[in-house]
Amino acid sequence: MVTDEKLAEIIKRHKQTEGALIPILHEVQDLFGYIPHSAQETIADELKITIADIYGVITFYSRFTLKPTGKYKACICLGTACYVKGAEGVLNFVKEHLGINPGETTSDGLFSVEETRCLGACGLAPIMKMNGDVYARVTPEQVGDILLKYRAQG
Repeated sequence: MVTDEKLAEIIKRHKQTEGALIPILHEVQDLFGYIPHSAQETIADELKITIADIYGVITFYSRFTLKPTGKYKACICLGTACYVKGAEGVLNFVKEHLGINPGETTSDGLFSVEETRCLGACGLAPIMKMNGDVYARVTPEQVGDILLKYRAQG
């Protein structure tokens, strides 16, 4: 299977490096969209560490997830500046439009919603990030069009 080969390549590339676990987890997350249990087992075997150690790292860092995420991740900043400028309304619109709460994925696997804290662009608040695309001064009214754009891309 291609993903098994890619997983093996990721581990091989980092295995001899001190502190290899986190770079491996980053790449595995990018490969699968989350870190599946089977990948954790393979990593544990190859790095000669326990699966509990891997689980501890995954659950400590918010970047990592154990659940599949959507192809498109809608991240709404709820940091102070964004919150004051209306981010809660943006988040509520996204939740209503997609029918899911933060941390969940739509049944078609297309969208996930995530609450974030400060994205470092407070002057452009409120911010919504969709994968690598940043939407500044976004309003609830704009969110529907943004989501439709990504739905059309499939």
